[in-house]
Amino acid sequence: MKSSNRNIVILAAGKSVRMCSKVPKVLHSIGGKMILQHVVDTALSVKKISDIYLICHEENRFLKKIFFNKKIKLIFQKHQLGTGYALRKVMHYFDDGSDIIVLYGDVPLISKETIERLILSKDGSVISLLTAFVKDPNGYGRILRKNGEVVKIIEDIEICQDEWKIKEVYSGIFIANTYFLKKWVHLINNENIQKEYRLTDIVALASEERCKISTIYPMESIEIHGINNLFQLMNLEKRYQERQAKKLLLSGLMISDISRFDLRGKIKYGKDVYIDNDVMIVGKVILGNDVYIGSGCILKDCTISENSIIHPYTIIENSIVSKDCTVGPFTYLRNNSVLKERSEVGNFVEIKNTIFGSHSKAKHLSYLGDSTVGSHVNIGAGVITCNYDGANKFQTHIEDNVFIGSDSQLVAPITIQKNATIGAGTTLTRDVKENDLVISRIRQKHIKNWKGTLKK
Repeated sequence: MKSSNRNIVILAAGKSVRMCSKVPKVLHSIGGKMILQHVVDTALSVKKISDIYLICHEENRFLKKIFFNKKIKLIFQKHQLGTGYALRKVMHYFDDGSDIIVLYGDVPLISKETIERLILSKDGSVISLLTAFVKDPNGYGRILRKNGEVVKIIEDIEICQDEWKIKEVYSGIFIANTYFLKKWVHLINNENIQKEYRLTDIVALASEERCKISTIYPMESIEIHGINNLFQLMNLEKRYQERQAKKLLLSGLMISDISRFDLRGKIKYGKDVYIDNDVMIVGKVILGNDVYIGSGCILKDCTISENSIIHPYTIIENSIVSKDCTVGPFTYLRNNSVLKERSEVGNFVEIKNTIFGSHSKAKHLSYLGDSTVGSHVNIGAGVITCNYDGANKFQTHIEDNVFIGSDSQLVAPITIQKNATIGAGTTLTRDVKENDLVISRIRQKHIKNWKGTLKK
């Protein structure tokens, strides 16, 4: 029974009791993305789907602000009485001649390819199930077959001794004809150990009516893994990260250890890029050819251009590093900062909302905030811009070929014109003209034959 009108229903109104968290399990994250968002994004990518119905608990009405795509219909339910009850409440939205694909909000790694294969597998059937063979079937419903045909789903909590050997499990994901599904969900009762209306019971009803039931397997077994507790969440995060790292390795990104790589967004990269251990990628990150990222770095929504070296434990957020730069170790770039070509920023330097010129250097223990720095500028150790008066932020402008000695404070707003020199230890409060030397520290004083205070 083939239909061209298909809808997806995502069940995401579970109680999440075993998570031991105030946050519903579908709102936790994997790979930096909300679990439910993974499922919704995959559903949106499936071809020839009319609408997506997202069933959530009424306490999560704020999800309207997140899922506002016109194809997504949010349905909020008050009573949490099981998956069968949840689906029953939305069946009136669908035409009898259509098909319904049921996904789960806590099964985040289901793929577009598997869903599209599931759709094809239903051709000639009333219902098609996504099943898998697993080494450890604990927690899954088992597929009971007779003469090779599916006749029933046995819930894990109700398995008897003879059924423990069954290794084929049910993912909960299926596609079915709406006409039959409407009938079955109204025949489900809650006469079971859990006192819930379970959607798995429709399989036995289909078998009793001698409806053709098909099954397919996922592309990878990880696709059917659900999340019921924090341990499962952690384990799936690990599997997800290793899968992402493997894909990147096979497409040319050198990652030193796939078990110590963390991708929480999207990465675009050139050739011969090397990423060392314990690097975290967040948001959208672009790496040019021959970029090196040292151990322990965090890169968030940034671009690092070709031949640049990012030494260990550097954090770069919402910033751009141009080609041939050297950054770190222990550097913090943030708030739309830009490092121009061949600049060098060293250990324990923080740069915020600053354009840092080509061939310029700030190699030790400095803070540059709300600044523009020209080319060939030297920032000595301990130099800071004093850009905030407690109420407002002010700009510092440093022109080309300026030398600023160690431990100087630049009190903004201030401009230092080109070729100026600022002596070490200077507190600068007025603009500096071109070619000037400025020293503001007191004259060094020597007291001869000084005797320190004696201890009693």
